Amino acid sequence: MTQRHDTERGTTITMSADTVAERVRALAAPIVSDLGLEIYDVEIVSGVLRLSIDTPPGRPAGVALEDIARVSRLVSRELDHNDPMPGRYTLEVTSPGLERPLRTAAHFQREIGKTVSVRLHRAVDGRRRLQGTLLRADAAGIVVCLEDTGTEASVAHDDIERARTVFVWGSGSDKSSGRKSSKHKPHTPVRNESEVTQ
Repeated sequence: MTQRHDTERGTTITMSADTVAERVRALAAPIVSDLGLEIYDVEIVSGVLRLSIDTPPGRPAGVALEDIARVSRLVSRELDHNDPMPGRYTLEVTSPGLERPLRTAAHFQREIGKTVSVRLHRAVDGRRRLQGTLLRADAAGIVVCLEDTGTEASVAHDDIERARTVFVWGSGSDKSSGRKSSKHKPHTPVRNESEVTQ
């Protein structure tokens, strides 16, 4: 949770990481879209603002390094101008890579038919880790055909601690190159406000 004090108005604005991420997404989306790409994810972790970009579903996988550098430059300029995130931070623009994190329902939906690894918050039927083919995904949860038993397991999104795709050599299911990234220098926005980070 981040608090920003506006000295001109005498008020304190409290923003969650999710709120900041949505503001960043709204600013970056038109830029990314103009380059024929889409935002895969926005994360804020320990002072790093990580913007993950990808090709739209149905198009050849893989994001070129020059595209990542271009997005990094243009988004950095937009963030400096609009100042959506209080305090000092580093912008990192990346591609999801071969084994990509799955954090939202949309992430799972675009990876149907691929091998996924899922870790649960707590054990279900004696197991906390699942791996297999992602059969279905919707707003409520996912269905995975388990590799070791061939049975189907239904999992609610709320029960998932973390998940990712698993690259299978020779499968031809993912021909994208590995994870690429571009880091921008730390941002220290200029403003007439003082900040407190909790």
